[in-house]
Amino acid sequence: MSKTKVLIVEDDQEIARLTTLYLEAEGYDVSVVHEGNLALEAIRSIEPDLVLLDLMLPGMSLSLIHI
Repeated sequence: MSKTKVLIVEDDQEIARLTTLYLEAEGYDVSVVHEGNLALEAIRSIEPDLVLLDLMLPGMSLSLIHI
């Protein structure tokens, strides 16, 4: 059985690092992108089961995200 895939979209590298640490300790397969403009491509290529999205990414409007 494959691990549940989680994509973290977070510009704060320390928050992303700690979240990754906790999720991997629980057995999740975690990927991280630090820029909102890379999030859509990562979603398409990784096909995560869950996306943890920072709602206040600099330079990115949530109105641009239509999945």
